[in-house]
Amino acid sequence: MFIRSLIRASSTVAVLLALPHAALAADAWPSRPIRLIVPFAPGGGNDNVARIIGQTISGPLGQPIIIDNKPGAGGSLGADLAAKAAPDGYTIFLGGVGSHALNPSINRSLPYDPVKDFAAITWIASAPMALVVHPSLPINSVAQLIDYAKKNPHKLNFASNGNGSSSQLAAVMFNTMAKTDMVHVPYKGLSPALTDLLAGQVQLMFSSTVAILPHIQSAKLRVIGVTSARRIPTLPQVPTIAESGLTGYETSSWYGILAPAGTPVAIVNRLSAEINKAIQNADVRAKLASEGAEPVGSSPEGFSAHIRAELGRMSAYTGNMKLD
Repeated sequence: MFIRSLIRASSTVAVLLALPHAALAADAWPSRPIRLIVPFAPGGGNDNVARIIGQTISGPLGQPIIIDNKPGAGGSLGADLAAKAAPDGYTIFLGGVGSHALNPSINRSLPYDPVKDFAAITWIASAPMALVVHPSLPINSVAQLIDYAKKNPHKLNFASNGNGSSSQLAAVMFNTMAKTDMVHVPYKGLSPALTDLLAGQVQLMFSSTVAILPHIQSAKLRVIGVTSARRIPTLPQVPTIAESGLTGYETSSWYGILAPAGTPVAIVNRLSAEINKAIQNADVRAKLASEGAEPVGSSPEGFSAHIRAELGRMSAYTGNMKLD
């Protein structure tokens, strides 16, 4: 009997030793602070969304979420750092349309793969943009803009946050679908682009609604459309570009949380569950709305499918875009 018990005990130890280290680590996770890499500077929409989510899930997880801002290369620098981090659940990443759809579609030599190098966790929110024009233009609708642009090729300049930005993508999609020929003027961020737009140095721009709402309200800019599939609560009187005649037009910025590929499934699922709970919180939803973001929430599989769909959608437009 003693020998049989010893054999059974030895077998149990052998099984435990054979378990992957990651599986054992997942049981004790998290036992220390979690780093959330944000691939943009502090103070912007990406940073604010990360802090809203991070502060909310830190309580249930029992550990602080440390925001680590790593700006550069349109989000690619931070994405590369996250992709190469240890897949132990202690490094996660705030991904978006730039890091996981636009830049991979434009720059084939990126040092990371947006699908293979990441474990999708949760799609947090989408952030539609608004199309605004300088009030000096005799334009009050999307239809008038298209007509004016066709009659005045190369004479309308649209600003963007920079080459490879979601702002540029929105305009390139518009140019392509409307068969217009407006000229791209890239800036190093939203602030200088907005400064020149308000001064009339450029004539129009696709921008996040939060940044330009005060200028719309003061009539310094005129809004003529939104990029989402349906009208948005902050500008309910403004038609979508699609309903204004450019059928099928839709694009938005979006935010989601990912981890390095190989992160244990148990950790990915725990993070997804906590983030989805946070997204259902009324206070969190209000804070996201204040950033111009519409809460979404998803499973890891649902977010992964969204990224793949976005990569496929970009291919029709990114031939007319560049990073330099």
